[in-house]
Amino acid sequence: MSDPPPTVAVMPQHDQQLGQQLGQHGPLTRDQAMLELERSWWKYAGAKDNAVRERFGMSATRYYQVLNAVIDQPWALAHDPLTVRRLRRLRTERQRQRSARRLSTEVL
Repeated sequence: MSDPPPTVAVMPQHDQQLGQQLGQHGPLTRDQAMLELERSWWKYAGAKDNAVRERFGMSATRYYQVLNAVIDQPWALAHDPLTVRRLRRLRTERQRQRSARRLSTEVL
């Protein structure tokens, strides 16, 4: 298994406290913080895109590009298996839907 990325504090104080409550010791890496957000984003008021921009300083598009790379990492599956499996399943389903739409367009 590969090691997680080096630890870098990237989240506001509230989110670091949340990470510690969830069993983290010390600041979260950006990638770990992204998994934490995916696990619990629905608990907080406001749009997810706003939370992404505020916490990570990136657009929603870039966030999802990075997140897709993160969920393919072995350490991510070990860190949060339920969230990673859910995200992988959702990604696969979206890919199937896009492929089906493309095929139906080509057939016409």
